Amino acid sequence: MNGALSNWLDEIAKEKLNPDDVERSLHYAQDLEQGLAKIRTYAQGVTIFGSARFKEDDKWCKLAEKLGGELARNGHAVITGGGPGIMQAANKGSYEAGGRSIGLNIELPHEQHVNPFVTDQLEFRYFFARKVMLTFSSKVFVFFPGGFGTLDEFTEILLLMQEAKMPRMPMFLIGKSFWSPLDKFFVNKLQKMKTIKASDRNIYKITDDIGAIVKAANTIGHPSIHENIYNNFSGKSTV
Repeated sequence: MNGALSNWLDEIAKEKLNPDDVERSLHYAQDLEQGLAKIRTYAQGVTIFGSARFKEDDKWCKLAEKLGGELARNGHAVITGGGPGIMQAANKGSYEAGGRSIGLNIELPHEQHVNPFVTDQLEFRYFFARKVMLTFSSKVFVFFPGGFGTLDEFTEILLLMQEAKMPRMPMFLIGKSFWSPLDKFFVNKLQKMKTIKASDRNIYKITDDIGAIVKAANTIGHPSIHENIYNNFSGKSTV
């Protein structure tokens, strides 16, 4: 038995934890374990976030589909949350271009069913475990317009980069008309109140140019399955 696991089980016995809490923690561990096993089967790619509620003919979906295709043609895996809307569009573009199209889906009571354009999929029970995998499997992050879920994913990854809890990797916000008002809020409120530094806003780039994303991914290149960026991450700021 793994020493860390044995110690953990000993702690459970000693602390007399609530059985429901033990069961819950085991479910957490299972989500993480299965996720790590899956993402170790492909090289880090480009993770694309955005609303599940946009229709196929929406302009943002059309742009996400185009991006997915361009990334695939340049040899980059496309990773999404596996659902409809922006996620399906990006997966579709990658799938139809013959690329690796990955969907890390979440079990929800509404709106979320894995889309038909994924070559690899995994179901998660917990949002936090899914977000870990969407982050860990990526070398470039792309955020299309979305709702609370997209904002949650954006701000969490932004915070992790700001506080050097993960490497600073290219982060693109697609849609100047959508993201610029949020950026202005950061300037006029957060930066003015000194709750963030001006340089924190350099972590992300707001653009309408999907070519910049492909260029960033090409610059990083194509690390092998065994060369995950996080393997040698020290936890110290890289900027």
